[in-house]
Amino acid sequence: MSALGKLVAITLVAAGAGWAGLKAGEGGITLSGLRDFAEMQIAMLAGQGAVAMPGPDATGPVIYWRHPEGLPEWSAVEVSTSDGRSFLPVFASEDVTFDPVAVPEPETAGDRRVLYYRNPMGLPDTSPVPKQDSMGMDYIPVYDGESSDDGSITVSPGKLQRTGVRTTEAVLAPLVAILRAPGIVTLDERRVSVISLRADAFIESVADVTTGSVIAEGAPLVTLYSPEIAQAIAQFVTDVRSEGQQRPGARQRLENLGIPAEVIDRIAAEGQATVSIPITAPRSGVVLERMAVEGMMSEAGETLFRIADISTIWVIAEVPEATLMEIAEGDEVRVSFRGLADGSMTGRIDAIYPEVDMMTRTGKLRIELPNPDGRLRANMFAEVEISLGGAPVVKVPEGAVIDTGDRQVVILDLGEGRFRPEPVTVGRRGGGMIEIVSGVAAGDVVVSTATFLIDAESNLNAALAALATPEVQQ
Repeated sequence: MSALGKLVAITLVAAGAGWAGLKAGEGGITLSGLRDFAEMQIAMLAGQGAVAMPGPDATGPVIYWRHPEGLPEWSAVEVSTSDGRSFLPVFASEDVTFDPVAVPEPETAGDRRVLYYRNPMGLPDTSPVPKQDSMGMDYIPVYDGESSDDGSITVSPGKLQRTGVRTTEAVLAPLVAILRAPGIVTLDERRVSVISLRADAFIESVADVTTGSVIAEGAPLVTLYSPEIAQAIAQFVTDVRSEGQQRPGARQRLENLGIPAEVIDRIAAEGQATVSIPITAPRSGVVLERMAVEGMMSEAGETLFRIADISTIWVIAEVPEATLMEIAEGDEVRVSFRGLADGSMTGRIDAIYPEVDMMTRTGKLRIELPNPDGRLRANMFAEVEISLGGAPVVKVPEGAVIDTGDRQVVILDLGEGRFRPEPVTVGRRGGGMIEIVSGVAAGDVVVSTATFLIDAESNLNAALAALATPEVQQ
């Protein structure tokens, strides 16, 4: 009977009971007996047996205790069911019967059968029949085939559309990732010159050159006097005058003392010994250091100047140890500089240093860049972008992976609305994709959006299935 039909019937019974009350007074029927009759009729019309709803006037001693669900189980003493519910007492004034109370058949929804009802708040509490929690919320039915021991769930097409679930296929393709590494500008070691003497000498004069000055090759630096150099020049001039030609040994001695070749040629041509020897710049560049002071006595090997050619510079980048095997010499990189708005340049890896820093666990890369205008200066900061590719890997969108910190999971689409969480091991990331090392194969379909909703649903169903008793599931 429908709810509306029951309500109409109850109303008719109540009206009839009012009319019967008038007649009952004439026939000697008591009001208490009439009320018991009316309550029994209303309970029967509402779908409840008289035994399942004892009257409020039940009196007398307790005859026995019956199962709370009406199953054919009785007890002479007060006991509880296996799930903690107390048996109900049957008093002497009630209709004493040992016939089992009919239990309603499991509800069905179309072709699906309701297995049990779970707590709407996710608590580990289930019920074989519809019920409400302490807040009046209806328990949620769990249908046959909607959950399984492996955590998979079945979601209806309507629910999939409402939650915005989208799927994508795992593909086997190269994963292009951009590695960004910090770098610093350094001078090309091959283009740095040190000017020093090979004999003790006195500095007579120093050119107008200071630290930071830009000089050209052959520009004068200092003029000096050295007794040892003067003696070698005198011997060389004597040989030229007496023999009319240069002795190889005498010329070689001057070259060994650091006399420039053009100075030796000039002395040979003039045939005159000179006391003051000029020293010129061996290359064009920038003066990094000036130690020469006019009038000082410089010992052999003491540095007077350091000059660097900055037309080409190096960028030294530090990359994580784990990525060193994916980088090779000659790979193209892109370098940008914080101090230059338009300082992005393209270069290639010139060398990979054969060691890893013990503290930072990083390896060093050397990138050679042209610097014709001198805008790039030593110790400038740089950012190096390296494209990492290589062999094809299984990859999925980054949004398909649920990372909780201690696990990584993807939701597999098993077809026909069934989904299952699958633990995976992830690798590199790049271009919005993430590498799957294990757990998913190429061709598997995974959920790319609304993954947390399905993961939470599957975990809840798996937990309830584990806590539910076999009798309830059957």
